[in-house]
Amino acid sequence: MKKDKLHIHWYPGHIAKAERQLKEKLNLVDVVIEVRDARLPLSSSYANIKKLLGEKPRLLLLNKADLADKKDLEKWVVYLKKMSGCPVLLTEAKGSRDLNLVIKTAVDLAEPKIQALIAKGLLRRAARAMVVGMPNVGKSSIINKLTKSSKTKVGAKAGVTRQQQWVRINPKLDLLDTPGIIPTRQDNQVQAAKLAFVSSVSENAYSPEPVAKSLLELLEKYSEVKEYYKTTNLTLEDIAISRNWVKKGNEPDLERTAIYVLKDFREGRLGLFILDEIPEE
Repeated sequence: MKKDKLHIHWYPGHIAKAERQLKEKLNLVDVVIEVRDARLPLSSSYANIKKLLGEKPRLLLLNKADLADKKDLEKWVVYLKKMSGCPVLLTEAKGSRDLNLVIKTAVDLAEPKIQALIAKGLLRRAARAMVVGMPNVGKSSIINKLTKSSKTKVGAKAGVTRQQQWVRINPKLDLLDTPGIIPTRQDNQVQAAKLAFVSSVSENAYSPEPVAKSLLELLEKYSEVKEYYKTTNLTLEDIAISRNWVKKGNEPDLERTAIYVLKDFREGRLGLFILDEIPEE
């Protein structure tokens, strides 16, 4: 892969396997909790989620809301509620605010299914929910905060959660944690790049330089980013020179700069952004 050309190979085999397993286990749950990255309300979604779920109730969480622009996020919540027809809640990468509301909403969504079982003469049981979403949107972190434990494996790399497992949240709710899903379409490199910005694509699938260049092009209009890097031109070359990241021969170290730019964005140092735009109706 040439370093100056953006091309992301982004459909690992274990993700494809996880999607098949998810379809097989959907009949075990009453409600689906879909987790997206708040910085990518559309790009971090599964394109065929409605077809996949059928009539299954869904709760949509925009996670890492603390890393997204607050005013724009309010508009996205309104838009997504209207387009999806399901509840939309905000959760944060750090902190546990509103997690009780997540539990209550999931239980409420599952109640019609529970009532149908009771009507058949069965005893009331805990609602069963499945957590789905792209890699690294924070599915396992949310579950760990809900259970106040670390029973599920959590990490900052794509594809950390490999095995599905039931997690008891409380007597009213059980969760089935699942690996993240990546859409099967591979020809949308714009979406692939955005997912790479937030670590939802494995680092083995791309070179950092073209991905960082694409990110800087999106951030070009934000003066606070230029102020952060103390440069008027938001290019890898200018940032490298500004930070004195150079190699032998006084050449800008573009690879090192690209890695730091991506890290700065992912950790919120550059500011709070939403990189998707609400589609015009």
